Amino acid sequence: MTEEQFDQTEETQESEIDEVQTEVDSLDPENTDEEAGAEKPDTFPREYVEKLRDENAKYRQRAQRSDELANRLHTALVEATGSLQDASDLPFDEEHLDDPEALQQAIDELLAAKPHLAARRPRGDVGQGQTGTSNTVDLAEMLRARV
Repeated sequence: MTEEQFDQTEETQESEIDEVQTEVDSLDPENTDEEAGAEKPDTFPREYVEKLRDENAKYRQRAQRSDELANRLHTALVEATGSLQDASDLPFDEEHLDDPEALQQAIDELLAAKPHLAARRPRGDVGQGQTGTSNTVDLAEMLRARV
């Protein structure tokens, strides 16, 4: 390859690189014109942007509150079934809020995998509370016994 051909090839490559760089610069919104020293002007007024940020913060707080309430509702629904000792053992699933059958199926699957999580209720006579005696109190008999 002669020097002349080499120079032409090099110039062609440089021009292609410049064209690609120009296209990339035009697509990049962060790119500022450093040669001119010009700064990118604000697109929106500061007050408007602050108003939008405040509004967005309110929506984020509402969404967080909504998530908290959904978790509480899920826990209450699980407790209402009475199947689990601790309602927090079943992980939150939004589908459980709308479909009671899906909730019961999830509880059944959890209890099949981990039966120790089932609610424990004492049955029968456990030796506490009122006993089965049916003796009636006869006050007149008690007075006669003291005389």
